[in-house]
Amino acid sequence: MSDLPKAYEPGTIAESLYARWLRNDIFRADPQSPKPAFSMVMPPPNITGVLTLGHVLNNSIQDVLARKARLEGYEVLWLPGTDHAGLATEMVVEKALRKQRGIGRKEVGREEFLQMVREWRETHGRIIVEQLKKLGCSADWSRERFTMDPAYSQAVQRVFVALYQKGLIYRGKRMINWCPASLTALSDEEVLPREEESHLYYVRYALEDEPGSFLTVATTRPETIPGDTGIAVHPDDQRYRQWIGKRALRPFPREPIPIVADAAVDPSFGTGAVKITPAHDKLDFEIGQRHSLPIVDILHPDGRLHCPAVPELDGLDRFAARTKAAALLNELGLLAKVEPYRHTVGVSERAGVPIEPRLSEQWFLRYPRLEEALQVVRERRIRFFPEHWEKVYEHWIENIQDWCISRQVWWGHRIPVWWKDGVHRCQIESPGPDWVQDPDTLDTWFSSWLWAFETMDPPTRRKFYPTSVLVTGPDIIFLWVARMIIAALEFRPGRGEDIEENIPFRTVYFTGLIRDRLGRKMSKSLGNSPDPLVLIEKYGADGLRFGLLRIAPQGQDIRFDEKQIEEGRNFCNKLWNACRFRVRYGPLSAHARPWEHPLTPFAVEILSALSRTGIRLEDAFGAYEFSEAAGLLYGFVWDDFCASFLEAAKVDLGQEGSRTTSGTLATFDYTLSWILRLLHPFCPFVTEELWNRLGLGATTIQFAGWFSAAEARRLAHRISDRKEAALRAQAVYQAAERARRLRSTYAVPSNQKVPFRLRAEAPLNRDERAVLAALANASEIADIDGPPPKAPMVLTPIGELYLPLEGVIDLELERKRLASEKEKLACTWKAVRERLENPEISGRVAPEKLQTWKKQAEALETAIRRIEDQLREISQ
Repeated sequence: MSDLPKAYEPGTIAESLYARWLRNDIFRADPQSPKPAFSMVMPPPNITGVLTLGHVLNNSIQDVLARKARLEGYEVLWLPGTDHAGLATEMVVEKALRKQRGIGRKEVGREEFLQMVREWRETHGRIIVEQLKKLGCSADWSRERFTMDPAYSQAVQRVFVALYQKGLIYRGKRMINWCPASLTALSDEEVLPREEESHLYYVRYALEDEPGSFLTVATTRPETIPGDTGIAVHPDDQRYRQWIGKRALRPFPREPIPIVADAAVDPSFGTGAVKITPAHDKLDFEIGQRHSLPIVDILHPDGRLHCPAVPELDGLDRFAARTKAAALLNELGLLAKVEPYRHTVGVSERAGVPIEPRLSEQWFLRYPRLEEALQVVRERRIRFFPEHWEKVYEHWIENIQDWCISRQVWWGHRIPVWWKDGVHRCQIESPGPDWVQDPDTLDTWFSSWLWAFETMDPPTRRKFYPTSVLVTGPDIIFLWVARMIIAALEFRPGRGEDIEENIPFRTVYFTGLIRDRLGRKMSKSLGNSPDPLVLIEKYGADGLRFGLLRIAPQGQDIRFDEKQIEEGRNFCNKLWNACRFRVRYGPLSAHARPWEHPLTPFAVEILSALSRTGIRLEDAFGAYEFSEAAGLLYGFVWDDFCASFLEAAKVDLGQEGSRTTSGTLATFDYTLSWILRLLHPFCPFVTEELWNRLGLGATTIQFAGWFSAAEARRLAHRISDRKEAALRAQAVYQAAERARRLRSTYAVPSNQKVPFRLRAEAPLNRDERAVLAALANASEIADIDGPPPKAPMVLTPIGELYLPLEGVIDLELERKRLASEKEKLACTWKAVRERLENPEISGRVAPEKLQTWKKQAEALETAIRRIEDQLREISQ
């Protein structure tokens, strides 16, 4: 053991410790180990990614679970990796290409562009991995995987072929989501809803056989009028029954289109009559199919209009065309009116632009094993935390749509289908000369849904599959979580056919969304998204992790405030300083057994508190309540250990010849040893450093054992005959807290020693009196038989405690201050009461406001009475 430096320097310590952990293969999982297995796969961050607070939260929770499992005696595999992120990466590289050379990927060609992407990945693709190491993530980096590793790519190809041969993958022309910016199909889960301020255009369609008569429809998209092939009304809508079966004239190009009746029409929208554009709206497509309406595609893939018959619109961007179409309608006298309209549009998750429903020939997957996928969650073979996500999952499975798995991007897994003369074959290798491979690649999630098992070789899978826990965000419950369950059930990667052996994970923990302290979503544009690396530099990785986890209740959104990270740093400093205090009194015992020594009541109480904390921690971890666990540790270390026991220990250790000194030191060492282990999953760097410097065990804390509920109960049993002593210590601590509160009430500076008087219910011994004096910063605590003059009193578990103020503060000045404060409160109280008692005011406000005023009046009355009590106490 060496003396501890005065200040804890997290930066330099963290860097050297992490390097040592890697050198010593601390995180490497051994498939041959006899220990029970605990395993997780890291949700693979995109190779385009950099560390965000969301990554910090997600990976800190995973690291807590991994480090706790090692301490508990498990063989731990936390398997990391990165995702190739097809569309996202392609967009980044193409943007750089346009900036450097003024051209896009199609100008350079597929092979050259893919080489550029591979080079970009070599330079930038592992940035986030190195950042995760700075956070302290104890993943087995020797097993790091990439979704386009050769072996993984082969597995993706084999899965495609197997599903195709089962008839589950097919090619079809269907309405899909199309991104005009990225020029690719998207799945429903890659389209985000966004509220937009728009307009509702009321367009008059002339009736073919009734000159001068018009049918008015409401639309948000007048630019798609050239693609209209019908008008639909609800069959029970009395306003339009006489026109069903007739024809109206499309405004441009002017042609007759049929009026049909369909129950899918909402009579309450607009006028109750809608134009049908089958090529550019999913509902319109379905209605068109039912009524055999033609399909007229009037959009280029990039969102420009393709309608030579209307030259004014042809070639215009879709949004410019909207404005121009409205102007044309107005010129023709066919625009009845325009209204502001707020509605939800689907937006491409990656490109951030509104998608276009488009009829397109793509590859689709018909999901297998849906009943089993429902069963494993309903039967809690897979547990969700929080549980309400189970219902969300079930609803998606029960209403699932076939998955559009093909993408019109180049960076990704090429579809293993080969074409020749309009005929195709599905196989991994080329069928021979003149066969051309399908140009499309697979949706990135088609490779990610194999992540839980294809990242492991057979020996690893035999030991660690199914995985124990998956930590992820609820935003990808469909994109990834549900699909991984389906893939695992279909491909049976476990040791047999039993479902239990094949599910990808036993537990899924969904994190919450991190917002700023005003409740806003974090974004670069708002400037409210701090850089985690800056926070690590400022507060240390431990401070960031512990501060964030303390405010992250299960599944709920988190209000981020940098002060909470500062508190995390301060907590680490508090622990460091407590250890510096202990070092003054000689070497620590690595195997302390305090119950074998004479103990002060304060030593007994900290051991009791440790036992209580251990039992409550097990409950918190069992319920995946990480903020609860962090809060329990914070309270125990800061309040019970540092603020209470450590101060009591100073008294005992400062007394020469005390018979309890050995017990106090043993209690200190025993409790500190467990504190470091309990905190290690949250604060790995400071706990490892202290463990090594204090000589509390082997060269690393990471396998030192866990303070389980069973261990906590054993400790409670060992000191069960000293319960009265613990209760006595609690009484002294409570008395000290009330004494400090009394000082604060009368504005007595916390660093000023003052005398107290005690009218005790039972005599205090010398040690108890000394501890009370130390905690209350009292110059003395003298016994009395009756109340002293001008001395406010508080009731405590040990009796009446008085603070004589004469000579401590200026009583006259304090009386004036209190009188002035009372007058201010009384004025405010009077104003609130007048509002409440005036029916002209109280009758006009909301009930909630009225209730707020009533509570305010009650609080003011309580404060005034308290001041009156204080005035009486110092005027006696």
